[in-house]
Amino acid sequence: MKMQFSVYGRVQGVGFRYFTWREARKIGVLGYVKNMPDGSVYVVAVGKDTQISHFYDYLRLGPKTAKVTEVLVQDYLAEHKFNDFSIKY
Repeated sequence: MKMQFSVYGRVQGVGFRYFTWREARKIGVLGYVKNMPDGSVYVVAVGKDTQISHFYDYLRLGPKTAKVTEVLVQDYLAEHKFNDFSIKY
């Protein structure tokens, strides 16, 4: 399963990318996370259905320092192959 997430709220400058990277590595999700110019965080996640479901729940929660107000979810249609999960700058 390949999904993309746009996470809104107070999600930049609060450790959200590291939080996301750490959980992705822990559960075996591949892809990346990056800050967007509009203040949101963009995430691409590739994994089994159960992994992506858990990951989505984790993104909705966010770290204690964040305040997630919305998570938009779409299928990730690009054919890029991921070997790990990274933080993009």
